Amino acid sequence: MKRRNLSRAVLIALVIVAGVGGMWLFGTEAAAQTSQAEARNVPMFEVDLSWPKVPAKWKLGDVSSIAIDPQGNAWVLHRPRTLKPDQAAMAAPPIIVFDAAGNFIKAWGGAGSGYEWVEQEHGIHIDYKGFVWLGGNYCAGLNRPGLKPVADDQLLKFTQDGKLVMQIGSSNQSKGNSDTKNVHRAADVWVHPQTNEVFVADGYGNHRVIIFDADTGAFKRMWGAFANKPVDDDHCETITPKSFPDGPGPQNFSTVHAIRVAKDGMVYVADRENRRVQMFTNDGKFVKQLVKTSTPFARNLALSPDPEEQFLYVGNGKDIVVVDRKTLEVVGSVQGPGMLGGGHQIATDAKGNLYVAATGNGMQKLTFKGMSSLASR
Repeated sequence: MKRRNLSRAVLIALVIVAGVGGMWLFGTEAAAQTSQAEARNVPMFEVDLSWPKVPAKWKLGDVSSIAIDPQGNAWVLHRPRTLKPDQAAMAAPPIIVFDAAGNFIKAWGGAGSGYEWVEQEHGIHIDYKGFVWLGGNYCAGLNRPGLKPVADDQLLKFTQDGKLVMQIGSSNQSKGNSDTKNVHRAADVWVHPQTNEVFVADGYGNHRVIIFDADTGAFKRMWGAFANKPVDDDHCETITPKSFPDGPGPQNFSTVHAIRVAKDGMVYVADRENRRVQMFTNDGKFVKQLVKTSTPFARNLALSPDPEEQFLYVGNGKDIVVVDRKTLEVVGSVQGPGMLGGGHQIATDAKGNLYVAATGNGMQKLTFKGMSSLASR
């Protein structure tokens, strides 16, 4: 019995206190950050090795993103066209849905009449009304086999049965960061229920946050890093800086890879290649940022589902960093045997579980196992 319990414990990805080396939290002393982290209860997770159960008739390509609907079902967005030729005939539709236990529910998506499907699937979001939002990040200059040489400059909104509700923007029509009708290779979206606005991490081609009315698609506002006017710097390749000098960092976003809006209206933006998370008010005023340049930080974002949304999960290299949402203080790190690492995009459900989409490495569910006080360790 002891050996069985020990084996189970080995699979648990516990949250541990993260060091502060290579991290800067502007306006807050590192010593205060460490002191508060030591006193916090932090979440624990266990890898669910049985999730999900993909039907045997199908294969999934690179899993790009996972979103959770109000019923707790996981909506997986993958890239069928990344499968090898000998598996292409078994490709599942781009959107495949599983319940919390990993059982298959349904699948749909792809080219259709009345809309322009994206060339390279990237982000998916289920809003508070149950609508399905998705975007792509393909660059026209890549010329990959099987893909049209056009940029993904559109967002798509569907019902849960795959009926088009609205398309914002058009394929290959972006005019740059000043364009209020098109996005340009948008990475992620998030609908804020309190204002019924869709916040877009726009993204790979543009370098901004842009907001639209979630019902009409009408442009509302936009901003760049530090609330600056975003500057055009369009290129197909993802460019990671060769060095990260101390200080606040570049005045322009690089790859705006993820976005989350808390219930209180605070907006969190993952500026991936600059390895920082920036925090804004709902109307775009810069508040503060967390920079962690020693590892591939700010790959993605997710909010903890407790009433205060006290934690912001931030994808890192081999782990997921746990951050106090209001102070942007690092309080822990999700890591452990069997975990896929920080992932490409991540999501949480109402029970506190974490879902990781890791592109070429597949996907994973991390089951929430309660809180543990670090002070007692």
